[in-house]
Parts: sequence; structure tokens; C-alpha cells
Amino acid sequence: MAETIYVRGEGGAIFVMDLPLPEAIADRLAKGQIKRVNKDGSPYSGAAPAPGPAAEQGSALTEGAVPRPGARASKDDWVLWAMATHAIPETDAEAMTKAQLQELPEKPTPAAPSDGRPDEDAPKAEWIDHIVRKGLLSREDAEAYTKDDLIAMVG
Repeated sequence: MAETIYVRGEGGAIFVMDLPLPEAIADRLAKGQIKRVNKDGSPYSGAAPAPGPAAEQGSALTEGAVPRPGARASKDDWVLWAMATHAIPETDAEAMTKAQLQELPEKPTPAAPSDGRPDEDAPKAEWIDHIVRKGLLSREDAEAYTKDDLIAMVG
């Protein structure tokens, strides 16, 4: 099983990452652009933090959730947030634009019906993903449609 570490991004958000880190993330960590921290956000010293509520549930400020980056945060911070909060694979998150990442809801939507159909209130990006997964359109073609058109395609 992969070891899990916690990383504070440039925008201050804390992200959960499995080792080995993707090359781009490892490079940013080595350059000091992002920092390794404990689960509660305290500086990482190589030793696990003392057990207690903060160590088990994350920061009291975020209640264990990864905070949403600010509007001016880098796309890399938004990619890390999408990966941590929405379990979006790194390649998919990096393929999204910053605007698409910002359209994602603050918290993951509840499990979709068994066919993976997103909720009608889900952002357009989730509908694009669904249409692409079903093989109805390429990602580029799906992005040209409105959200309502995408919903109509799957009835």
C-alpha cells in the first residue's frame, strides 16, 4: 500500500498525496514551491503528530476537508484541490481549464445513479466527463455543447 503524505500548495490548501508523487508535484516539492505538512497542517518534522482529535480529523478550521483555493490561486493548486476533493485523476484534472476546475462544487456531489449520470445541478464539466465516458462525443466536441444539450443527449 502506498504511503500517504500531506502537502500545502502555493495557495495554502492542504492536499493528500500518495507516494510516489507524480513527477511534476515532486519537482515542485523539491524546489520548495509546495511544502510537506502533517495532516493537521502543522509543519512536517518527520515524526507523526501526537494522536488526538486534530491528528485524526484534520484542521479544526477545515474539519478535515481540503479548503477550496482562492480565485487567484494557480491552476496547479486547483488541480491538486480537484484531485483531493473530487478524486479526479491527475491527468483528467490537468486536462481541465482553470475555469472548469473552478466550476466544480465545493464538496463532491453524492453518488450518482448506477449509470454514472451526474445530477442535473452538477457543473458542465461533470456532464462533459459523463458524455466522454459513454463514448458519445470527444471531450473537445462535448465542450462545444451547452450543459442542457449534454443532458438532453442522455435523456
